[in-house]
Amino acid sequence: MPVRAVRGAVQLDRDESEHMLSSVEELLSEILTQNSLELEDLISVILTATPDLVSEFPAVAARRLGMGDVPLLCAQEIDVQGALPRVVRVMAHVETAKSRQEVRHVYLRGAQALRRDLAQ
Repeated sequence: MPVRAVRGAVQLDRDESEHMLSSVEELLSEILTQNSLELEDLISVILTATPDLVSEFPAVAARRLGMGDVPLLCAQEIDVQGALPRVVRVMAHVETAKSRQEVRHVYLRGAQALRRDLAQ
């Protein structure tokens, strides 16, 4: 089975733990749904947060969705002046028969501005 990377991002309204968790859960669920993926298809997931998000680790949301046995990594985005604030990004490595062109990348709320060329 080919390995593909699926990208996504969500912009949060505020830095609050439950808001972060529900927003990241929504993002991850949409990535799975739009790409017809099951948890077993996940190889690993990298989650990043902009420096203004400190209330919770985004990986906690992945664990709440049942990804406890999937290797997860959280990191902080580079603090670039003028960058979109309060954004969690995801790059999931998955096994899928989909071609690169068929993979659907998911950008929610204000994060759609990050990659208008990829946002579904």
